[in-house]
Amino acid sequence: MAMAGLISPKPLSYLQHAGQFNPYQQQQQQQQQQRLAGSALSGYSDTHTHTQSHTPSLHPHQHIMGLQEESKIYSLVIDLTDPNAREAALLELSKKREQYEELALVLWHSFGIMPALLQEIVSVYPLLSPPNLTAHVSNRVCNALALLQCVASHPDTRQLFLNAHIPLFLYPFLNTTSKTRPFEYLRLTSLGVIGALVKQNDNNTVIHFLLSTEIIPLCLRIMETGSELSKTVAIFIVQKILLDETGLTYICHTYERFYAVGTVLSNMVNQLVETQAVRLLKHVVRCYLRLSDNMRAREALRACLPEPLRDQTFSVLLKGDMVTKRCLTTLLNNLNEQ
Repeated sequence: MAMAGLISPKPLSYLQHAGQFNPYQQQQQQQQQQRLAGSALSGYSDTHTHTQSHTPSLHPHQHIMGLQEESKIYSLVIDLTDPNAREAALLELSKKREQYEELALVLWHSFGIMPALLQEIVSVYPLLSPPNLTAHVSNRVCNALALLQCVASHPDTRQLFLNAHIPLFLYPFLNTTSKTRPFEYLRLTSLGVIGALVKQNDNNTVIHFLLSTEIIPLCLRIMETGSELSKTVAIFIVQKILLDETGLTYICHTYERFYAVGTVLSNMVNQLVETQAVRLLKHVVRCYLRLSDNMRAREALRACLPEPLRDQTFSVLLKGDMVTKRCLTTLLNNLNEQ
């Protein structure tokens, strides 16, 4: 499926008015960004469980309402093909995507919809360097990314999404370094799409794809320099790669790869002594524990595991978290074994 060939360039008329918003609209934008941030983070605090929402049985009157809502969603999907109606449709569909579990199938199999979403993404590329991204434009493209996350999450569209190499369209966003809020939300929402791909358990093909497209250096830089939210999703992706046997072997295959991952994890531990961000600490411990399953990595960790993980630095922070405490104990036991 040659998606790139289906994209025709359009004038970025919506960019011309990007700065002309009143305070009420700016408040709406901030609320929208917070909602997307929460969506990108959903499911990353506990990496061992992945729950799917189940639709309860409906009362007959509720079923009629459901059909009306479904019809409205179809209408909004059609609006995505109209440049004049697309922005409003993106906003509404990004809000409704969790209410209608078949939205991914509708988006993927409807004519012209995926090219329309990709057009939204590539239209922003000129604003990445030099960095010139407004909150309005960031919100708009993040709404398109939220719909891509929906497609990446669905079991019937995930492999098709991967086969079309659509994650590659997001890499320019992950490669940005500006710390302004519009760029931070763009990176976070892009990470959410990759996170949705790796969140499933049967993700060996996903791991192969990500390893072959150099996702690890992008995640490592975000783990070091991003906000706490972005760091959380980036380290979640690295952790899921490590949990796959292919991923662990890949990272431990050369000293340079192991050193790159180990250095960033070590720097994160030192930062955590100051920030006390327990959610990040859980992921860091699990990454180290998984690395210790590799004999060569275990030998190296005996010499380079950060001291705060060896002593009682985080004992108060982990006081009520028996799972992470057990992971840390297992890690230290692995390193003490001869």
